Amino acid sequence: MWFSKNAHHAIDQFECGKDSLDRYLRESARRDRSFGIAVVYVLACGPTVIGYYTLHQHVIEAEQMPEKLGKRLSRYSVYPATLIGRLAIDRRYAGQGFGRDLMLDALTRALESASTVASVGVVVDALDEEAQKFYEHYGFILLGLPDKRRLFLGMKAVGQLLVEARSTL
Repeated sequence: MWFSKNAHHAIDQFECGKDSLDRYLRESARRDRSFGIAVVYVLACGPTVIGYYTLHQHVIEAEQMPEKLGKRLSRYSVYPATLIGRLAIDRRYAGQGFGRDLMLDALTRALESASTVASVGVVVDALDEEAQKFYEHYGFILLGLPDKRRLFLGMKAVGQLLVEARSTL
């Protein structure tokens, strides 16, 4: 198994059970990558896609920042962040820890890139309650935006989570 952003995969066979995530991989991922909108990482075994995620640059408006963190930051109208735009696992591989693996890989890349392109944290827009609970389990906090399941994890917490995750492997 490997993480790849350039290899050819059997994306037509990918099915996670969420139509918008399945469609994205089939219809939009290559285009988004080629135009620099998103970097798409695929976890695969041979040509079989186990799961994927996307990373994007993002901004968080000052009033959306978690209060605890916002008080410690310099005053700006927006703050740079990294967005995990999508994260999905094929149904055949659900419940085997691959979602955690994908998220940890995304967080590792976000943390590494934050040393060259500033980012105060990682943002996710959970598609549903199940996804929200998944991210909350790892310490993400709900930003409390109306009609959105936007969650945030500061870079310091990302680093701590990765250290803890490595110690349990």
